[in-house]
Amino acid sequence: MRLNAGIITQKLSETKLFYTGILEFTVKFENEFYLLLQTPNQKDCVSFLLPNHPTQADFFHKPYTGHGMYLTIEVNDVNAFHHAMEAKGVAIKISLRDEPWGERHFAIEDPNGIGIDIVEYTSPDHPNA
Repeated sequence: MRLNAGIITQKLSETKLFYTGILEFTVKFENEFYLLLQTPNQKDCVSFLLPNHPTQADFFHKPYTGHGMYLTIEVNDVNAFHHAMEAKGVAIKISLRDEPWGERHFAIEDPNGIGIDIVEYTSPDHPNA
């Protein structure tokens, strides 16, 4: 079983530029109303769909409203990734920091207002943290 998160948005072109240009995702499939993007390691995907498209059931018509969602991207070297985001001029929404439960991370935001947590997992300070 695999999971592909899907977001309904009017901002397909901005989203494509952000994920391919900034995060180096690749386009796995696209047409005039749908965009499927794949992570650089080709293991995971995220999709974007235009709202109110006549080919889609009403259930998939309402657009994302900008609240209550985030994505997590796991990386091997969060320090290097943070540096790369700064070099590309990406606004850092949460500064690079260490958490006692075992992660080093920072956050950015995509064109749809979705928070993206960039994480490198570390050892927790306490076994039950």
